[in-house]
Amino acid sequence: MTHDDALQPTFTRVGEATTARYRTLPEDSMLPETAYRVIRDQTMLDGNARLNLATFVGTWMDEHADRLYIDSADKNMIDKDEYPATAAIEESCWRILGDLWNAPDDEDVIGTSTIGSSEACMLGGLALKRRWQHARREAGRPADKPNLIMSSAVQVCWEKFCNYFDVEMRLVPVTAEHPLMDGTGLEDVVDENTIGVVAIVGVTYTGAYEPVKAIAAKLDEIQAATGLDIPMHVDGASGAMVAPFLQPDLEWDFRVERVQSINTSGHKYGLVYPGVGWVVWRSTAALPEDLVFRVSYLGGSMPTFALNFSRPGAPVLLQYYRFLRLGRAGYTAIQQASQDVATYLSSGVAELDAFELLSDGTDIPVFAWRLRPGYTDKWTLYHLSERLRIKGWLVPAYPLSGELSDQTVMRIVCRNGLSRDLAEGLLDDIRKETYFLDSLDAPMPHPGLGPTFHH
Repeated sequence: MTHDDALQPTFTRVGEATTARYRTLPEDSMLPETAYRVIRDQTMLDGNARLNLATFVGTWMDEHADRLYIDSADKNMIDKDEYPATAAIEESCWRILGDLWNAPDDEDVIGTSTIGSSEACMLGGLALKRRWQHARREAGRPADKPNLIMSSAVQVCWEKFCNYFDVEMRLVPVTAEHPLMDGTGLEDVVDENTIGVVAIVGVTYTGAYEPVKAIAAKLDEIQAATGLDIPMHVDGASGAMVAPFLQPDLEWDFRVERVQSINTSGHKYGLVYPGVGWVVWRSTAALPEDLVFRVSYLGGSMPTFALNFSRPGAPVLLQYYRFLRLGRAGYTAIQQASQDVATYLSSGVAELDAFELLSDGTDIPVFAWRLRPGYTDKWTLYHLSERLRIKGWLVPAYPLSGELSDQTVMRIVCRNGLSRDLAEGLLDDIRKETYFLDSLDAPMPHPGLGPTFHH
């Protein structure tokens, strides 16, 4: 690097005037401004995150959160001896969640931060498996064939858990009569090898809540008939940060005695940038002690239960910032505003002759719709998704799960940052593109799979 390189005008320096598609490490250094510009220009082709209505993940925080993120970007969450204040804030966060989810004893609750809900789900599943194994071995029974019960509408992380940790995945298929797992047919799939039942509060496909209390009641009946005492884990990746504020009387959390653990994504309706999830157990007894590692690291000994070791501490601090900044009233206001946008959009979509709703946004602020059967053979929801993408909107079209996999739906996730003003523009574009597709004289060619479906 010479002095003359720094004097070159922007876009004429090495790295800017030549290819920037590096597949091997460059031989020479470049100016920081040049490296920044190369990367910034490549990412110009990414979609606008605020207009990505496929993802549940947060896309906006205020300037104070941005400053806090930069201030704490160098903190390693695992190094609790070096960063004791960050470790204390992590504990404050999961204790706040335990209280929010009505843990029966605020002194006996236990939890941890994770890199996201996928890791949190796996930790919840591991605790269920290990508790079952301990009980089986104490009873002198084999403990080599565990199974886990869940709806066919679960997020793919549960399939990963069962695959990675050698657990049989038993799916309760969603059907037209039972679009959510509601306890029907559980007696046909549970047995002595069942480590637990996963209930979803905020189904990825539609945003609806599975009825946790009804599922628990069915498990009570099964226990009365068979003696099988089967615990539950609630996958509240989205809904666990919505229901306490918008449906506070709904009993889905630790008020339901069978619920042993709950996970959520701080970076979804927890309103934090990507990189943080949470899992909380109703009591220390629900988390087997032999899953907790006590490690000596950089001068201190600390307990840890995680799949990741080193990971950023900044998102944990951002979660605490949100809790302090918003409080219960602020979270309620934001989630209500998102739900108001969702119900506004869903009612507008429902007014169009082409569509019928599968959900309307009155659980979490997410709704889904499909083409009315027999409405048209000229176009599909994939075509509508493609047309909206031309306008900048990322609205996914995808098939449902289980016995409904022959049905294609579209889904909109309404997050903090999707204002009523933006929603009016989106609804206007949905109307215009629907009318355009209806006006075609011949069937449209298949556009492929449409925008990527983000969980």
